[in-house]
Amino acid sequence: MQPTIPQFDPIKYKKTTHDQWQTAAQAWYRWSPTLNKWLGKATNKMLEMASISAGSHVLDIAAGAGEQSITTAKIVGTTGYVLATDISPNILAYAKQMAEQAGINNVETKVMDGENLILENETFDAVISRVGLIYFPDQQKALKEMLRVLKRGGKVAAIVYSTPEKNKFFSVPVSIIRNRAKLPPPLPGQPGPFSLGAEGAIEKAFTQAGFVNVQSVLVDSPLELQTAGECVRFEKESFGALHQMMSSLSDNEKKLVWEEIEEELKKFESEKGFVGPCEMVVAVGDKP
Repeated sequence: MQPTIPQFDPIKYKKTTHDQWQTAAQAWYRWSPTLNKWLGKATNKMLEMASISAGSHVLDIAAGAGEQSITTAKIVGTTGYVLATDISPNILAYAKQMAEQAGINNVETKVMDGENLILENETFDAVISRVGLIYFPDQQKALKEMLRVLKRGGKVAAIVYSTPEKNKFFSVPVSIIRNRAKLPPPLPGQPGPFSLGAEGAIEKAFTQAGFVNVQSVLVDSPLELQTAGECVRFEKESFGALHQMMSSLSDNEKKLVWEEIEEELKKFESEKGFVGPCEMVVAVGDKP
């Protein structure tokens, strides 16, 4: 009798992802200044490649606490509009709060699944997603939904991690946890941080979904903090996927895992502080 091959469960995965972000929302908001510093360069490149300008109507998918939504809102100005969406009501509450604190009134928030957008056809000039597309169980469905709501000639732009080798601030913890928790390799089709990082992967995904004039650039995005310990605290508080991977471990085992991660990440400390290697891919495509 053939052994049963484990199958990826997208429904369970999506529920777990929702629950993770409900829990991590406050921490993600609290770390917003770090996120801005870390991802600011890639974010600006994404907005530039999406041709966002004054008056643009922009959809932000998997917007999180909305720091990049506010950056976008400042560019589109009072004649423009930004709709920030996410599956987590908790995290969108912080996005709304951030917009109010910044005196921004052209940002709206709506709880929405990026694979099932409750929006009219051809209503946005641009769709953006910062480190969100990689976590969709059905990336093609999400991209086709983005295509549907774009006006003709509109652009979709997304930021994703490149390869594990270029993102050791994240891939080192993932590797240690996978080893300690005795986890099997990711299942075929399973989403995750590096699911679109291989050379040509995101371009192929965009083209398959129906976008044209697809191109991408690499953006060096080092995570700069004071110490490896601070990086561990950032990941421990904000990276729900790591907690999901450790769910089978006891509290003591989890403590030992975080200690091992910190020890390994100390390799990236110097007299200048902690510099975690990170490289992002910024991709764009047009709606024909």
